[in-house]
Amino acid sequence: MPVSTSSSKLIYDCLKQVGVRLVSALPETWLVHLIRMAEDDPEMTLVRLAKEEEGVGISAGAHLAGVRSAMLMQNHGFLASVNGIVSCAQLYRIPLLMLISHRGEFGERDPWQTEGGGVTEHVLDALRIPRARLESPDHVASRIAKAQTLAQSASRPVALLLCRDLMWEEA
Repeated sequence: MPVSTSSSKLIYDCLKQVGVRLVSALPETWLVHLIRMAEDDPEMTLVRLAKEEEGVGISAGAHLAGVRSAMLMQNHGFLASVNGIVSCAQLYRIPLLMLISHRGEFGERDPWQTEGGGVTEHVLDALRIPRARLESPDHVASRIAKAQTLAQSASRPVALLLCRDLMWEEA
């Protein structure tokens, strides 16, 4: 599988370093290693979702219980979660760290990924959700730490876009 194991491990380790102890996710190709690591880690709770919007409620509950969390999803999952993000996380000032596999950019081979990828950043901007792109292992640790700090200090959603150059190893 051409999904980068080393980048996935780096991301996972950085999430743990910033205190994340609960992740929610639906199965998705670029997230497969992250989900497996969370599943195998006795210090992490993995919540498998039926639909991505459920992750907003899971993260809100975790926050109220004093547990830091992260939502793992792809572009279309983010788009499907907008109602929960606006009517829960933004309205009630819930820190929400979202890691979004940013599909549909240059090099995308799956035509069903292209439309969601093309609008994700525009929707984040329209919702005033701060975002950063994770494109290289060199800046993963600092951007995850800064995103978690902003989510906590501002009590708001933030997004990290997991880009092809970081997540995909061409065969």
